[in-house]
Amino acid sequence: MTRTALVTGASRGIGRAIAVQLGAAGLRVACCYASDAAGADETCRAVFEAGGEAHAVAVDVGDPDAVDAAFTDVEEKLGPVEILVNNAGVTADGLIARMREEQWAIVLQTNLTGAFHTIRRATPKMMRGRWGRIVNVSSVSGHIGAPGQANYSAAKAGLVGLTRAVARELASRGITCNVVAPGPIVTAMTDGMPAEWHGVMEATVPLGRLGTPEEVAAVVGFLTSDAAGYVTGAVVPVDGGLGMGH
Repeated sequence: MTRTALVTGASRGIGRAIAVQLGAAGLRVACCYASDAAGADETCRAVFEAGGEAHAVAVDVGDPDAVDAAFTDVEEKLGPVEILVNNAGVTADGLIARMREEQWAIVLQTNLTGAFHTIRRATPKMMRGRWGRIVNVSSVSGHIGAPGQANYSAAKAGLVGLTRAVARELASRGITCNVVAPGPIVTAMTDGMPAEWHGVMEATVPLGRLGTPEEVAAVVGFLTSDAAGYVTGAVVPVDGGLGMGH
């Protein structure tokens, strides 16, 4: 059976790697993006090349009406969403004493409330089908904290609680819900960081290097597979050992 997956934040980086991973497994993949249409189209091309079917969809996950419209579009084009990967995220860094209300609000709205919106929209059809896979992409920052990122760390920690509540609610319907928690990953954002930052990260991460988007995608690929049917409510770190013990 060919299933349909929806990946948010799929226009680049980790989201693109996840979409390609799922496409390589033969899935139909809805590649969701907020503003980077060209990036989403490039992701779709990569999914096709990997052997999957793809469809780019614009959506603001912080807007429940936009989420509903995106799901309706995907259902019409690809079929009901049976695999949901919440990867969309933004940052608005600042020290807590100077963090503005809007900095806090936009990060929580996109990174946490956005996942609530997509899960709420996806689950009724998953429940009727008695099968589903939900993976929320958190961060090592969600359990060890990150200075200057109180908003981001709070949102990513919140995903763990959301995930485990959903996992308990939906387990009897054959639906799993898990968290992948990446550490520092090589992306366009980290490429722009100074050499000193890279040096600190490499010295701090026990494995001595940054991870790749494909390493995160491989874990997501497992968690969305039939083979992971007995894994739910889990937090799986992909962080080179940075957060071990937390």
